[in-house]
Amino acid sequence: MKFAAIALAAAVGALAPAAALGAEGKPTPGYWEVTNTTTVLISSKKTERRCLVASEINKFLTGPSNRHYACTYPSRSVGGGKIALKGSCTTKKGQVADVSAQGSYSPTTFKLNATLSTKIGGIPLSGVNTTAARRLGDSCPAEALGSDEARSALGGGDTPQQ
Repeated sequence: MKFAAIALAAAVGALAPAAALGAEGKPTPGYWEVTNTTTVLISSKKTERRCLVASEINKFLTGPSNRHYACTYPSRSVGGGKIALKGSCTTKKGQVADVSAQGSYSPTTFKLNATLSTKIGGIPLSGVNTTAARRLGDSCPAEALGSDEARSALGGGDTPQQ
């Protein structure tokens, strides 16, 4: 159960900033508020405000993963304000969860609805995650510089390149 909830949050949570690519019509780098709501037997909701820089955004779009899970999305469509992904995430111990997600984006918003399915001890388990994000502005307060990559890319400044 814990893997399913964490894998879904990791896979989908990473996708929220993925849309902030900065191309015409797509969300742009800057200061963002991201809310993830996950339900796998129980529900949890987490909201964070963070600074998103172009290099992080490009990584998320080409292959959202994290240090705990390796995710691949052989089916990926991003364009015209819509996003659709289908793939899987695998833990270091080999536990696999299938992930399917659809959503929409604009220069200042992003929404993604995802489903996850896996088996834990032979028992099928599924869950859902909704990621809703909104851009708060161009410059990022110090407390929003959550990643080393963001701090490095900004070089002591507070406004990511568009």
